[in-house]
Order: sequence, then structure tokens, then C-alpha cells
Amino acid sequence: MKFNFPHPFVILLGFILLSWIAAYFIPSGSFERILDEATGREIVVADSFQEKEKTHLGIEEMVVSIPEGIILGSDILVLILIIGGAFYVVEKTGALQVGVEALIYRFRGNNFILLILISLAFSIAGATIAMQEEIIAMVPVLLVLSKKLEYDIKSIVGLTLGSSLLGAGFSPINPFNGLLGQKLAELDVAEGLVFRLLVFVIALSIWTFLMIRKGKSESSSQEQLNFKPTTIGWRNGLILTLSLGGILAMGWGITQKDWGYNEMSALFLVIGISCGLIGKLGINGTAKTYSEGFGEMIFAGVIVGLARAVYLILEKGQIIDSVIFALFSPLEGLPDQIAVVGLFFSQCLIHIPVPSTSGQNVLTIPLATPLMDLLGISRQLAVLSTQYATNLMDMLTPTNGGMMAVIAAAGVQYQDWIRFIIKSWLMLLGISLISLFIALIWFS
Repeated sequence: MKFNFPHPFVILLGFILLSWIAAYFIPSGSFERILDEATGREIVVADSFQEKEKTHLGIEEMVVSIPEGIILGSDILVLILIIGGAFYVVEKTGALQVGVEALIYRFRGNNFILLILISLAFSIAGATIAMQEEIIAMVPVLLVLSKKLEYDIKSIVGLTLGSSLLGAGFSPINPFNGLLGQKLAELDVAEGLVFRLLVFVIALSIWTFLMIRKGKSESSSQEQLNFKPTTIGWRNGLILTLSLGGILAMGWGITQKDWGYNEMSALFLVIGISCGLIGKLGINGTAKTYSEGFGEMIFAGVIVGLARAVYLILEKGQIIDSVIFALFSPLEGLPDQIAVVGLFFSQCLIHIPVPSTSGQNVLTIPLATPLMDLLGISRQLAVLSTQYATNLMDMLTPTNGGMMAVIAAAGVQYQDWIRFIIKSWLMLLGISLISLFIALIWFS
């Protein structure tokens, strides 16, 4: 009898049920928190954990948490719908197809270079603005690129989403992970910059090579591709310029103007409508196409909300701090290497119920740094172990709504995604552990 792997909706509902069961059996507890003026965030006070009276959640509270989680993720849901609708309009004008064909013709015979540049570009986006949810709306572009290059769509997702997550995880300048961790650990932002850059370059090079090699279809060859000169034309050129300009403007707004999801949504609403009119879809045609784009992206948006519901239930049950305390306490008194490995895998496990990288930094770094001080290890190890673990797990854990939404929009089954990346992911895991051992010496 053939086993049918659960649908992503079923997987996340299963995690919601498991979180509710965990909230029933795991003792409730919490750490004291104080406001850190440097970061403007609440941080945990070390050695302040106290058990609390058990909070039991009823079945109705579990079920209600599902729509509450979707509502909490409504800003991302709206962003996904609006940006996804905008790119759907761009695709229907034909400009996207022409643009990708022109790009491929430009790199005819050098697809390897094209894919390297794509991986590099997305790794930089991950390293600087932690791009993830924004990639959901770019899936139509990725699908066209996959088809034209005759590359497995899972490889293209790996070179975009995977490279972005890798960039965020190994970057020395990611404000939501590395830089935030440095501040919370009271370390100089520039400390360890060279070490992080070296690990980043090594990890990205290996990942990119593996994704390109794995993605090439066995039935296709470079000679089979039909390269034809493509004229973009002024109309398609203007549409593509607006689309690219929107992506660049979004990056500028996030980094320079502290934009949130609403500002990004508003920007692409204007871009989507403008591209439809320029592409001669007409007012009604643009509106109809945009609404069809909503339909294509709605499930990807709901996935993000379901992932948030998992964290919401654990938060209501007041067991997140209990889990962190239980994972960190046994590390005291262990040899340095074992303690660092234990800290790394503890951070991996914590990231399943706490899918926010910045949130996990705020929760765990204030607890990990005193542990490092107690063991006589540099606080850099507390930051590095958290930084590597969170974004590596972002590639795997179903509670990462962004990843689940991207693969869902690309038509990739969760089990197929895991099967495709697992060997490459394990290699990144090995690189992370080796770099942590080297860091013990580097920062001693």
C-alpha cells in the first residue's frame, strides 16, 4: 500500500495539535524580562526562571488559535496577495516571459554563470534584509526560469530561497540575526567579521555548486536548449523596469526608511496596476488578472498564519521559556566542545516552536552568554550557534511559514523538498559544526 505524504495544511494542523498537547503536559514557567535600551527589545534575565501555575488550554482555545494565528499574520498575508497579484499581472502581460528569454539568451552557453549570479544575488538579499517572504511573490518568475533553463524547480528554489536563508544564517551583517545577536551579547559589531565572511563564502560556494549540479535534468543537455534572439520592446521593457525597480525600492525602504509590510504592499499595488495598464490589459482586464493572482497566492498566505498559530498556542500555554530552560540547563559543566555542540542543537530544536530568528535571539542569547562566561568560552560562540542554527532550520521546519509558502506556490511537495536538499543541508550542518570548533580556537 502506497503511503501518501500529508498535505502541508495537514502537517501544520498536526503541529498545532502537538503544540496543544505539549502545552498540556509541559510545566508552565517564565523568565524575568527587562527592556534593553540599545535594541528597544525585551530581553531575558539569566537565572530568573520560575515555574508558574499550570495553564491548561481547552480544545476550543486550540481551535480558536488557528484563525487568531492567521489574523496575527495578516500583514504578511496581505503582502503575499498584493505582491503575488502584481507579479501575476506582469506574467500575463508577457513581459516576464520575454525578459527571462532575453536573460537566458544573454547567458547562452553560460547557464552555470547565470545560476551562480542568481544564488549570489539572493544570498546578498538574505545577508542584508533577511529576504524570505518576499520570494513568495517571485515564484512565477522562478517557474518560467526553471522551464526555460530545463532545470528542476526545486533547484531554482534552492538557489533563491535556500541561498537567501544561507546568506541570512552565515552573514556578518544580517540585522535580524548576527548583528542583533552581537548587541544582545554585548559584543562589538565588527568583532569576528573576517571569520564570518570566510565561513559565509565557503558555505555559499558549496551550496550553490550542489544546487546547480542536482538541478540539471538528466534528460536535458545544453545542446537541446533552443536559443533565440529576443527583442524586449519598449512596452515590455518599461514593465520589467517597474518590476525590478519595485524590488530595489523595497530593499531601500526596508533598510533606509524602516518600511513594514504595509508600505511594501502599497508599493506593489501601484506597480501591479500600472504594469497591467501598460501591458494593454485594460482597467477591467487588470482587475480580473489581479484577482486571479490573489487566488494563486491565497494558500501560501494562509500557510504563514498556520505556522504562527503553533507559536501562539505555546505562548498561551506559557511553556516556551520552560523548553528553553530544560534545553540549556544540562549544558553547564560540560567540556567546551560538547557544550557548544549541545548549544547548537538546542538552538535547532528551539527554532521549531520559535520560528522567528530575531525572536529566538532575544529569547536565548541573554541565557546563552552567561553560560559561555561560566564555561570560559567567548560569547561569540553563543551568537554563532544561534545564527547558524536558526537559518539552517528555516530550510526544514514546517513551522517556518515563509519556506512552506514558497514551496507551496512553486508546486513542490514538502517531502520532495526535504528529499532534494537533505544531503546538501547535512553538508551545511557539518560546515557549521566545524566552524564552531574552529571558533573555539579563533576567539580564545
